[in-house]
Amino acid sequence: MVISLLTCWLVITVGCKKNDNEAPQTAIRFVVPSNFPTPVYQFTNNTVSNAGFDLGHRLFYENALSIDNSTNCGSCHQQFAAFANLDHQVSHGVNNCFGTRNSPPLFNLAWQQNFMWDGGVHHIELSALNAFVNPCEMANTLDNVVKTLNNKPSYPQLFISAFGSSEINSQRIFKALAQFTGMMVSANSKYDKYSRKQNGGEFTNDELAGYALFKQKCSSCHTEPLFTDNSFKSNGLELNPKDAGREIITLASADFGAFRVPTLRNVALTSPYMHNGSLSTLAQVLNHYNSGVKNHINLDAKLKQNGVLGIPLSATEQQKIITFLNTLTDNEFIHDPKFAELPPL
Repeated sequence: MVISLLTCWLVITVGCKKNDNEAPQTAIRFVVPSNFPTPVYQFTNNTVSNAGFDLGHRLFYENALSIDNSTNCGSCHQQFAAFANLDHQVSHGVNNCFGTRNSPPLFNLAWQQNFMWDGGVHHIELSALNAFVNPCEMANTLDNVVKTLNNKPSYPQLFISAFGSSEINSQRIFKALAQFTGMMVSANSKYDKYSRKQNGGEFTNDELAGYALFKQKCSSCHTEPLFTDNSFKSNGLELNPKDAGREIITLASADFGAFRVPTLRNVALTSPYMHNGSLSTLAQVLNHYNSGVKNHINLDAKLKQNGVLGIPLSATEQQKIITFLNTLTDNEFIHDPKFAELPPL
């Protein structure tokens, strides 16, 4: 039996019982929401299973992955903030170390071709690597992570359930985490219901006006339905940025000061904003585009039309756009118990 809804992406199937005394097992699989494009990552050679997903869930909240047993992925990616780091300008790791960039939200990762603000990681299965080894995040090594998990009594059995043997290695760790984070699909906001013509998706007049303004002023970079075009641009946040951005990866001068165009889904929950967390509110963000854009050497051409910097937005237009942006909040996702923090083993 398959329970399938337009709003669902975790399709539940009821499997066979091994014996009469055992309750049927439920299995989850990845399904593309009806208003989404084809994902980049389709779990090839990493088929989602309950055991694999549960192992990834456990690893996501495992403090033992950090060198001093103090920090886990969920420390900087909090569910109530759409797996961003609410009110923290930059990531905060072991030994009270502060990083240099804001922790991005985690969802709809299966539709990304690359990861990090500079796009330095090209595969979802490697997206956790930087967190493990960065001296201002978990400050660990892969060898030590594997050793630590082998020494924790519960993990060998979890790896047997997920992968068929008790071997713990970095590839299996990354695959399990990819099963968990890849299933973090946010696609049931009011906007989604509006797009799918479902109950609960009726826009108010102000939301409709904000949507129209958004499509006119913002959608060329924040493209529907993912609300990002997955490109890297300079938005004129700083004239002389200390962080070279994507240039660090490509070594191309044209990428100096360019950063990922972030998704705007759940944007009302993910403050502060920008790669350095320098803007605290959506009002500040829109004010930046109206009057704060700097004439950076690589400023995106859309932000310099006819010699005018930025995107002219009246106070009324800004408020209407914010009203629309609030329709991108997916309350079901941020309260979904499948992704909730777990107590330590």
